[in-house]
Amino acid sequence: MSDGSDGPGLLDELPGEVMMWVLIISELLVFGAGLVAFMAMRLTDPVGFAEAQAHLHRAGAALNTVVLVTSGLLAALAVRAAEAGRERCKRGLLAGAMALGVVFLVIKGMEYADKANEGIGIETNTFFTFYYLLTGFHAAHVIAGVVLLGLVAVLRDPRATETGAAFWHMVDLVWVLLFPVIYLIR
Repeated sequence: MSDGSDGPGLLDELPGEVMMWVLIISELLVFGAGLVAFMAMRLTDPVGFAEAQAHLHRAGAALNTVVLVTSGLLAALAVRAAEAGRERCKRGLLAGAMALGVVFLVIKGMEYADKANEGIGIETNTFFTFYYLLTGFHAAHVIAGVVLLGLVAVLRDPRATETGAAFWHMVDLVWVLLFPVIYLIR
């Protein structure tokens, strides 16, 4: 898409497909609105939110941060491998990123199971309503991202790999925002 000038247009410079960027921006807006609402509700009950937050697994969430950031690195390296025509390497890197996505889900599932064993659910209090909605919505995106990375792993088009990696980086970014807001900030 050129704007009629001699050089490429702004949209030509985006990695991957334009429609993926529309999706990414809309998802970031949804998560952003959820985080703003969470922080606004925290202002109405700081003590209750701090008490509820004490039930979370900070170490597991920190480990999940390392897991997702590492998987994002593997996805970025897969894009480079795809651009270099190194298909086998690309598939291996994407498989690693997908495996780490599954590790993230297992760790998150263990936290959810622990909360259930404590009798803590989505209706326990406002903190946990937001906690389950935000982290559950994120987990759904991790699942979608794992599937998407699997799909682009079999395609020989570097742009498809770039598009899948862009979505995966959005998933990483959202977690990097969720982690401190939900688990750390008091």
